Amino acid sequence: MSKPRAVVLLSGGLDSATCLAIARERGFDPIAISFNYGQRHKSELLAAKKLAGLAGAAHEVIAVDLAAIGGSALTADIAVPKGGAHLGAAPAIPVTYVPVRNLIFLSLAYALAEARGAQALFIGVNAVDYSGYPDCRPDFIEAFAKTAALASKIGREGRSPEIIAPLVTFS
Repeated sequence: MSKPRAVVLLSGGLDSATCLAIARERGFDPIAISFNYGQRHKSELLAAKKLAGLAGAAHEVIAVDLAAIGGSALTADIAVPKGGAHLGAAPAIPVTYVPVRNLIFLSLAYALAEARGAQALFIGVNAVDYSGYPDCRPDFIEAFAKTAALASKIGREGRSPEIIAPLVTFS
């Protein structure tokens, strides 16, 4: 009997790598999805490819040109603060915020989950992220799950993949 599938958003960073391991630990056959979105750094994409290979996961890389939209230090010629300074002391939105990035990424990951018959979708958002990034907050993840279910065949048939954010309460 085959394992249930899960789509895992895999940036190549620590949080998404942990989610990939959690998905495997929970008995899922993971499909990693990464995005070449016009980010100035490509090292995470290289790490994602390596991590997916080590985990024995299928790996899809989708190109989405968020640099064409701009508005972020991660995709435009705006200085990236070092050492966590981009998070600041106040709950302001930092210059490293990419406009609605997780909405776009989750939408594409959900579409992949529907096309591949996945029962779950993992995302590595956490409490440090959502202090400054609105598309990393628990209320957004919950609202996205409801919206995606309304916008999809599988959702309308009552078969929406569970959206799992296992690190959402962690700092």
